Amino acid sequence: MSGPSPQRPAVPSQPPSATPQKELPVTPKPVVLIAEELSPATVEALGPDFEIRSTDGADRAQLLGALADVDAVLVRSATRMDAEAISAAPKLKVIARAGVGLDNVDIKAATQAGVMVVNAPTSNIISAAELTVGHILSLARNIPQASAALKAGEWKRSKYSGTELYEKNIGIIGLGRIGALVAARLQGFGTQILAYDPYVTSARAAQLNVRLVTLDELLRESDFVTIHMPKTPETVGMLGADAFALMKDTAYVVNVARGGLVDEVALHTALEEGRIAGAGVDVFVQEPSTDLPFFAHDSVVVTPHLGASTEEAQEKAGVSVAKSVRLALAGELVPDAVNVAGGVIDPAVRPGIPLMEKLGRIFTALTHDSLTQIDIEVAGEIASLDVKALELAALKGVFTDVVSEQVSYVNAPILAEQRGITSRLITTPESEEYRNVLRLRGALSDGSQISVAGTLTGPKQVEKLVGVNGYELEIPISDHLLVLLYADRPGVIGTLGRLLGERGINIAGMQVARNKEGGQALSLLTVDSSVPQEVLDAIRAEIGASVAREVDLQD
Repeated sequence: MSGPSPQRPAVPSQPPSATPQKELPVTPKPVVLIAEELSPATVEALGPDFEIRSTDGADRAQLLGALADVDAVLVRSATRMDAEAISAAPKLKVIARAGVGLDNVDIKAATQAGVMVVNAPTSNIISAAELTVGHILSLARNIPQASAALKAGEWKRSKYSGTELYEKNIGIIGLGRIGALVAARLQGFGTQILAYDPYVTSARAAQLNVRLVTLDELLRESDFVTIHMPKTPETVGMLGADAFALMKDTAYVVNVARGGLVDEVALHTALEEGRIAGAGVDVFVQEPSTDLPFFAHDSVVVTPHLGASTEEAQEKAGVSVAKSVRLALAGELVPDAVNVAGGVIDPAVRPGIPLMEKLGRIFTALTHDSLTQIDIEVAGEIASLDVKALELAALKGVFTDVVSEQVSYVNAPILAEQRGITSRLITTPESEEYRNVLRLRGALSDGSQISVAGTLTGPKQVEKLVGVNGYELEIPISDHLLVLLYADRPGVIGTLGRLLGERGINIAGMQVARNKEGGQALSLLTVDSSVPQEVLDAIRAEIGASVAREVDLQD
């Protein structure tokens, strides 16, 4: 007998206690804009955590339109990241230059906008050193000239007879990373290496198997002179008429470092008059340059700024800045930041970073011999915090104006180690006159010591210099500082005002400190413009100053 089928209980679509699931919003990936062709390894190093876009950075309109919502932009040399481009990118956090030079990036505008600038300071050092050696070999053996002649159907063995490098004197001006690499490579040819670098100790020179000499000695004794210095007001035209007059008439000069280190007009004159034998040049005051007068000399070898133009250097540069972009967008410390330190740094410590860099540059300007030791002291409330970034900033400032490579938070300690300089970070909670004081103390190889101290005051955190070599003072730090040490006596201030006023140099501020009445006085002036060397010489002569130096802190 059949009956009704038993009813099956209804199965609810959701458990009784469940609530409808909301879809989580998808967090957009940070946008990285690649504005020029970079190696595939660069994109690979960025990884999958970013939205990668591309544009033609050389096309201005296309670039400005592409910047609207990007977090980072990677460039080489053709893309101008100036104030206009930076203002077109309100979300921009980092500009990464896949290379060393930063002429196409407005660092000041980036800093004002809170945008980090990074580069790849060590990516091209091997390539640059090898190109230097290539230029020297080309000059010694007339390789480019002989090749061009033979290709033109001329067989001129006797015309292109050269010289061996064996037992020749090679003079290296600037013994930083590239200079040291050049020295190591040329020693394999059986050469004698002479070096001039006021910031390298004798111990470091011995380690590199080079002989430290004065600049004049180097110029007089060298058969080949190669320069690897930073481009500063002091080094522009460093190899000029006076230098060429000291060199042998059989000597050659090489510059693959920075355009302007060799005075191009003086070089042409020296070649015309036979004061030197020839030159190898890779960098120029104006680039591109294709028709400079000295190009006409057969004893000159020129290349179109090829120092970093190798596949290896370009790949290293791309991978390096890709890693920096990852760190920057993750909020971590970015070793190769050239304007600001990235990373998790206490807000109370962060304002001290630019101050410490400036103190480092002032410290270096006051040195008169090679540095052997430096103490970085942090006193006051922030001493209990992690202040490692201040030590890095101090070392970055110390080397900024004295080495040819770009100095960063990662390579500054290495630069110190390479030069035989020991550094210590010293912290103390005690600060008598200010909430916090940052101080650098250094020992020089002649046994003397130097020191500078600074602080931040007021709600606007004004950067002030509060001590120089034991003299107490308080003066805001400006782009142009004039430091004078002389015997204390009446009339000096009036003389300074007259000498500077006659040259149209305006004094913005001035502090005078002395160790005792009639003893040594130290004057620190802030001025509105740079002070030419001839004015410093006039001041030194008229007031009998033992120290008369300008510290130029302009970017």
